[in-house]
Amino acid sequence: MYKYIRTKYIKLNGKKTSPEVFLNDGDELTLYIKDEFFGEKKSYEFLKASSSLDILYEDEQMILLDKKPGVIVHQDKNFDTDTLNLRVLRYLYEKGEYHPDEENAFTPALCNRIDRNTGGIVIAAKTAEALRVINQKIRDREIEKYYLCLVKGVPKPAHKILKDYLIKNENTNTVRVLHEKRDDAKEIITEYTVLKTKDNLSLCEILLHTGRTHQIRAHMASIGHPLIGDEKYGDRKLNDKLSIKRQQLYAYKLRFDFKTDAGSLVYLDQKEFEVKTVPFNNEEFGMKK
Repeated sequence: MYKYIRTKYIKLNGKKTSPEVFLNDGDELTLYIKDEFFGEKKSYEFLKASSSLDILYEDEQMILLDKKPGVIVHQDKNFDTDTLNLRVLRYLYEKGEYHPDEENAFTPALCNRIDRNTGGIVIAAKTAEALRVINQKIRDREIEKYYLCLVKGVPKPAHKILKDYLIKNENTNTVRVLHEKRDDAKEIITEYTVLKTKDNLSLCEILLHTGRTHQIRAHMASIGHPLIGDEKYGDRKLNDKLSIKRQQLYAYKLRFDFKTDAGSLVYLDQKEFEVKTVPFNNEEFGMKK
């Protein structure tokens, strides 16, 4: 109502008025009220989510988002109303690109997940075709995912492809790395490169050849170089000393390397996208690339 008064949709005696004016006998109040004002306003769950998004790239079919550590990707058992997927829905709804009331409307969706305490690039599909293609490319390893991490010690050699096996404990939500094959274990392949070292800490780039639960964290810990800040697989005394409570891991780069037909997303082939500012790749640790 205040807006209607301010924009002259409500007039007093044919003239602009203000909210603090008192009405007197004989005054004529004219209201030019739109029909929508009286309609029932729909409430969508995604409108409760934050409007904060860090967009790395966007086109008509997809968005690349820089998810910050601490942000949850999807709703969990606690039913959080501020998740990355809900933020995306709010963003596209307010842009007029998402119409939830239309029959058979496509709901934009996230194509990959990142742990709450890990930051990095998340892909959001704005169309059904984009969702289908990106899911296929992820499944067939046609999208290369690079991570930066800060680890304890100096891995040697400076570059290596680790090949082992991983078994998950569903009860504790932890994994264990095995060097021998087992029927209930899945193969993991992790390629690391040491980029810089200082004070017995190393900044490493990781290229995932497989994508298993906690793969980077457990695999690097298994060779004696756990991630700084990792409370499950790391060195807690060192974490306390450095006052770091969150694993220093960031999915900082994506490269599209299509081997099969990409349909309407063919224009992305061989394109690379990178987050330029990673929290722990800074002067504090002397790790700036």
